[in-house]
Amino acid sequence: MIGNFFHLPKHKRFNIPFRYHDPEKEEMQEREERIKKEMGIHEKKEFDPNFRPNIRGQFRQSMGSWSKSASDAQRKSNTRLIMLIVILSLAVYLILKF
Repeated sequence: MIGNFFHLPKHKRFNIPFRYHDPEKEEMQEREERIKKEMGIHEKKEFDPNFRPNIRGQFRQSMGSWSKSASDAQRKSNTRLIMLIVILSLAVYLILKF
């Protein structure tokens, strides 16, 4: 019992075979790569660590004239709130009067 108290289980190892293994396709791809290297044809698929996308501010530009800034949206929200308060206070006045 004391021996099992200090027992640490080992990690489980899994052996999962490939489900779709096509040796002919792999051989053909290796041949194509070898031929491209021999001919000097290079396809740029490598990740450039110095690349930084320039997306800052493009969301607002793409929205166009719908909402030009946060102040316009805030003004519209305030207008709706005031209209709602006026309508509700008018409804409460009419209910209490009659």
